[in-house]
Amino acid sequence: MDVSIGPVLPAQFEELGEITAQAYLGDGLLDFGAEDPYLEQLRAVGRRAAEAEVLVAQDAEGRLLGGVTYVAPGSPWADIAREDEAEFRMLAVAPRARGRGAGEALVRACVDRARSAGGLTGLVLSTQPAMLGAHRIYRRLGFARTPERDWNPLPDLPLLTFRLPL
Repeated sequence: MDVSIGPVLPAQFEELGEITAQAYLGDGLLDFGAEDPYLEQLRAVGRRAAEAEVLVAQDAEGRLLGGVTYVAPGSPWADIAREDEAEFRMLAVAPRARGRGAGEALVRACVDRARSAGGLTGLVLSTQPAMLGAHRIYRRLGFARTPERDWNPLPDLPLLTFRLPL
């Protein structure tokens, strides 16, 4: 599949928000289902784009396949990044586009941005234990588990962490 990566456009905010929300819902990643308060953040693409860098994957026909939020140091969207690290969050690919390279292309774009930023020592992320397909991508691209940084944003929500040294 021919996948291109670029910045999200305002006209894509709503569609990417729904792709992201439905990916998390469809994969059973939200403890409270359709009532989960995290859905608001998943759908808030415009806000994320104003405070971080939101990237989208599109196919050759321009169809939106998924997106990710790249978080530079100092961004309010950083969860676990230290001052010399970048982070990415909310990686999501539409079910119809999975297994075709869109997720990996989005992660590679984040790696490229972190490497080109200069002065960063690593790129980090948090992920749920059930996100096994994403874990395979991370490992394939050189990320390693950092269990000492695992955390729980909610009492019953353990998040695993990975880091790629730059």
